[in-house]
Amino acid sequence: MNAPEPTFGRFQARAELGRAARGPSPRGSHARWAAGADRQDPIDLFVEQDESRVPELVPIRHGRMMISPFTYFRGAAVVMAMDLAGTPDSGITVQLCGDAHLSNFGLFASPERSLVFDINDFDETLPGPWEWDLKRLAASFEVAGRHRGYSPTKRRKIVLAVVRGYREQMRATAKAPVMTAWYDRSDADQTAVWLRHEHEAKRAKKRLLERTESVIAKARTRDSMRAFSKLVDTSSGELRIKADPPLVVPLADLSPIDLEGEETTETMEALLHSYQATLPQQNHPIQEFEFVDMARKVVGVGSVGTRAWIILLRGRDNDDPLLLQAKQAQASVLERYLPASQYENCGERVVSGQRLMQSASDIFLGWQRVKAIDGESRDFYLRQLHDWKGSADIESMRASGAMLYGRLCGETLARAHARTGDRVAISSYLGASERIDHAIARFAEKYADQNELDYEAFRRAVADGRLDAVVEH
Repeated sequence: MNAPEPTFGRFQARAELGRAARGPSPRGSHARWAAGADRQDPIDLFVEQDESRVPELVPIRHGRMMISPFTYFRGAAVVMAMDLAGTPDSGITVQLCGDAHLSNFGLFASPERSLVFDINDFDETLPGPWEWDLKRLAASFEVAGRHRGYSPTKRRKIVLAVVRGYREQMRATAKAPVMTAWYDRSDADQTAVWLRHEHEAKRAKKRLLERTESVIAKARTRDSMRAFSKLVDTSSGELRIKADPPLVVPLADLSPIDLEGEETTETMEALLHSYQATLPQQNHPIQEFEFVDMARKVVGVGSVGTRAWIILLRGRDNDDPLLLQAKQAQASVLERYLPASQYENCGERVVSGQRLMQSASDIFLGWQRVKAIDGESRDFYLRQLHDWKGSADIESMRASGAMLYGRLCGETLARAHARTGDRVAISSYLGASERIDHAIARFAEKYADQNELDYEAFRRAVADGRLDAVVEH
């Protein structure tokens, strides 16, 4: 029997695999993008998606997408999945976020009660080429930079910072001890220290430092009790979710036509009971809470129209509330172009992907399937509604802040991919030079051009009556 290969030899083989992938997919090839003559009309994709959504909410989705090319981009994950399917990739698979744009990163509390920065949306998660997430992230900064009026030179520097952050973090992770690579994460306080160091090195302005520290401080105040005070009415002595139609509609205010079976008190109580089996521990605090009220809530941009519920629970008394969100999970948009999910339940797909990619996940994260009175089964995943939450405000972000934020997002995405794919092979493929940085930055420019064309076509579809839209004020 031959002696086992030394450990370092196995790692060397993984590095060789990454370098070999440059042959069929050169790093410079990632700059390519052009819409083919047979490209499916994006409007048809939206119409198809709308068929499974709550009809009266679909115009709100379209209205939010109409606001700007950036909000359109946020709602057009299915379109970019179609377009990415025709682009080069190295053949190295990771767990994809599936919708890795800049607004899907943010601050939240870990179970250990520390504030971490990580990806926070996994509705489209699925195994696939790591390049897809990185290209969507890079393109989102180019699109957002145009929306903010940054110059082409500044936009290019920002996108280069995104890809460089990804490449350098992947390289560091590939060289790190195994458990260091697995446990690595971005803590908010460490991020502030890093930014303060950048400020002392005169690479960041004092105002940027102050804004970042303000976001971190505010995130710690945005907990479940703050959400409770905004969403729950206690004036009658009973706990009830406040109505704010059509964005928040309590169960009692929904008409029988709106009810499809999953939206009943009895069904939701059953869902809460059975969902406990999907939680990460047996003796879970959810067992000490009782159901009080629920309401339908409109969330996000691309998610508008899918069923999302706020669930109000009570612990010891009315001063001990808990707010959960139950959000409908459908097949990932990536499943049109990649192998189907191994999970029968779409909620389980979301939860499993999130647990793999995040450095720390919500202890209330679980899933369940509900069968409606019309015979349709719908999958949901559940999580705490707010538990320390902070996010970047693109509408006020300066170019210097966008560059640092882009680097942080790139590093964070690399950590997630490193936990779920071959970090050694990916790092070897990326290399130490800036070749991949410039290639993906060029792709981002070309794709932002395409996004603008698609956005104008979207607006025409609304004007022509092909799509209904309601613009919120």
